[in-house]
Amino acid sequence: MTRFFGIFSIRIQLQRVALNALCVVICVLILSACKNEHAGAPEKAGTMRVVTTLFPLFDFARTIAGQSAQVSLLMPPGVEPHSFEPKPDDIVRISKAGLFIYTNPVMEPWAEKIILGVDRKGLRVVNAGKGITYQSVAPMDDHDDHDHQHAGGLDPHIWLDFGDDQLIVDNILAGFVAADPANAGYYRANAALLKKQLVELDTRYREGLISCATRDFLHGGHYTFGYLAKRYGLSYRSLSGVSSESEPSATRMTAMIRHIKQSGVKYLFAEELLSPRLTETLATEAGVEVIKLHGGHNLSRDDFQHGVTFIQLMDSNLTNLKKGLACRTK
Repeated sequence: MTRFFGIFSIRIQLQRVALNALCVVICVLILSACKNEHAGAPEKAGTMRVVTTLFPLFDFARTIAGQSAQVSLLMPPGVEPHSFEPKPDDIVRISKAGLFIYTNPVMEPWAEKIILGVDRKGLRVVNAGKGITYQSVAPMDDHDDHDHQHAGGLDPHIWLDFGDDQLIVDNILAGFVAADPANAGYYRANAALLKKQLVELDTRYREGLISCATRDFLHGGHYTFGYLAKRYGLSYRSLSGVSSESEPSATRMTAMIRHIKQSGVKYLFAEELLSPRLTETLATEAGVEVIKLHGGHNLSRDDFQHGVTFIQLMDSNLTNLKKGLACRTK
């Protein structure tokens, strides 16, 4: 009997040891899970205000910032940026920000004037186009439309080159790190993921546009997609110059209709957020259909409220480009 109770006692002790070990393991797993949950979180919840001008900058900045800053878009959704002029309230918003991010002096010549007039003590400014090589705007076929001389003949739409976008991300990242060094590691990790997504987007475009029936990219609007066309070997031609407010001459309209007919294309591209009136006139005269592309400058109110991203817009563009250029899919 004594031997029996001894064995029974040993078994109880072994069970207690096993139970304690199990509890230790569970605690370790819980602590580990908690640690992993916050591994990608910022060191401190940020209250830094970040003001951006165009939508691509806003989207990149909010991705890099994550939970560490309050990122806002200066332009109201639906506003065309070429005609945008900041109001006094906008200047106040910029002056109260910790970080102000604009595209480049070509796209927003008003930005540098504002920067010179505000108190720069607590404000860091990021020229997102720093270090990027700008393309010249292709001249118009006739001499009545002089809009291609806009801003020295440079094309400001640098965000439509996805290689340039990676440099833009680097410039924005440098601004965040300088303004908030405590969260530098967090910002760098977010920027690295974003750049990876941009590389994947670039790959989708290269593969999607490699085998198209035509490489004539004809656009019935202002000169927007020059960077995108050059990156993927497309022959781009627009109806008017850089400014969305420029009006093409009658000579230019006639030349564009003639080119559409001679090229044999089936579709003419129009741009979201802009009036399709001229594009539809061209399409009717030339006997082709219209497909819309997004310039990415800004979003509609509906898209903005639904959190649409720049990469989503560009993927939608790729689908429409492949249709308009009759690209073969694998």
